[in-house]
Amino acid sequence: MAKQAFLGPGVMGAPMAGNLQGAGHDVTVFNRTESKAQAWAMKYSGSSASTPREAAVGADFVMSCVGNDDDLRSVCLGPDGAFAGMAKDSVFVDHTTVSAKVTGELYGAAAKAGISFVDAPISGGQAGAENAALSIMCGGDEAAFDSALPVLTVYSKICRRIGETGAGQMTKMCNQIAIAGLVQGLSEALHFAQKAGLDGRAVVEVISQGAAGRWRTETRRC
Repeated sequence: MAKQAFLGPGVMGAPMAGNLQGAGHDVTVFNRTESKAQAWAMKYSGSSASTPREAAVGADFVMSCVGNDDDLRSVCLGPDGAFAGMAKDSVFVDHTTVSAKVTGELYGAAAKAGISFVDAPISGGQAGAENAALSIMCGGDEAAFDSALPVLTVYSKICRRIGETGAGQMTKMCNQIAIAGLVQGLSEALHFAQKAGLDGRAVVEVISQGAAGRWRTETRRC
């Protein structure tokens, strides 16, 4: 079991960090709203910190799941950022969906500090986070991925390294393109049902059990 830090225990991050704590890891969380971090610590019997740096001190692995490029930079960089508190040879794993550009930027900053950076965006929604059934697509150095993999398997059903740094984020873009196509197709089907005078809910219920059945129709019913 390893000492972990988790930055951003929100809708997805809170159950992910909770699964780590439940698996026996020693987890410290940071949230910009400190009361949320404290609430997580009480619920899962973990610890909270007032800055990313404080959370990262002594951690073998630091995970993040925040909002966007700027949010990720803010928890990584600067005197109170996680990189400032991480020991050499520790690993930062970013689960945020961000640009490949910021991933490359932070990979370089981490390397200068003697730490590893793995981009590891996730798919599976809140249910996947709660049920430890996320899909994790990773980019980064193979050795860093291999060291983080036993930790990442705690809350994933599949976790795979796709390639070098940025490959995880590029794969997440593929995921989003595929989802957009599915949403468009479902929208067209529901529009057709409406024009035909059909009950949209009943249509989705029926077709989701046949050849048109997919995760999107099962979990995102109108």
